[in-house]
Amino acid sequence: MNIVHPERLIIVGVGLMLFGCIAPFMMVIHVWESTFFLNFLAYTTSVLGMVLGFIGVATLRARQKSSEDEDENKYR
Repeated sequence: MNIVHPERLIIVGVGLMLFGCIAPFMMVIHVWESTFFLNFLAYTTSVLGMVLGFIGVATLRARQKSSEDEDENKYR
């Protein structure tokens, strides 16, 4: 799997996780009415944000690791 911009995945993941945290807070303080759809949406965005962020961080680390390996092999 070749992901071109893992930084974007991390940013989107953080945004989704923020919505997943802010939405239940807004329901608790009665700004938004608590519905099944909104509860399910908050949970789904939170989990999806966590997964996307994890994939972005793993991809970013793998890219850095491969560039470190190339640098080491260049001088051997």
